[in-house]
Amino acid sequence: MEKPADVQFHIHELLRRRWSPRAFADQPVEREKIQSLLEAARWASSCFNEQPWVFILATSEHPESHQKLLSCLVEGNQIWAKRAPLLLLTVAKLHFDHNGEVNSHAYHDVGLAVGSLVMQATAMDLSVHQMAGILPDTIRERYALPAGYEAVTGIAIGYQGDASTLPEALRERELAPRSRKPLREFVFSETWGQTPECL
Repeated sequence: MEKPADVQFHIHELLRRRWSPRAFADQPVEREKIQSLLEAARWASSCFNEQPWVFILATSEHPESHQKLLSCLVEGNQIWAKRAPLLLLTVAKLHFDHNGEVNSHAYHDVGLAVGSLVMQATAMDLSVHQMAGILPDTIRERYALPAGYEAVTGIAIGYQGDASTLPEALRERELAPRSRKPLREFVFSETWGQTPECL
């Protein structure tokens, strides 16, 4: 199923095609594709080139590891994410190496790395669904996160599956049209709330 964005202005086709399904096919993600996803994330830009991202990974080919990571998601996400063959947790390193100061851009930079991963996934016909619904304390305990590191998100990755495999409420969300705020609601010029001439 394709759900291309109904754009106001032209954007790259990869960006139009990207969306976040919850239905995943029973098909593993090939090792070389996992490597490409992580390589794309590795080359994201970051403040002072700190690269403050860490990824914790589990695949369905290793059921115990997959279940361990799945148990770090809130129950509502476990319902559908259990079918994703590749699960990730993102973690942010909160202090700079070069001076020990707080890196207030760490979460932003983790997001940039994940954005690169998502575009690489889309280019390889993989689906990605990011989740805020994680259990940070559980993650810290089960993966022995050191001090100065914080769990940020969960990510489910795989080949898109059939929406009929989802519970009814989730199936309705899966099939619903995509929407976004118009640009004029969040792009300003001169003063807050003033729409730029280019829009």
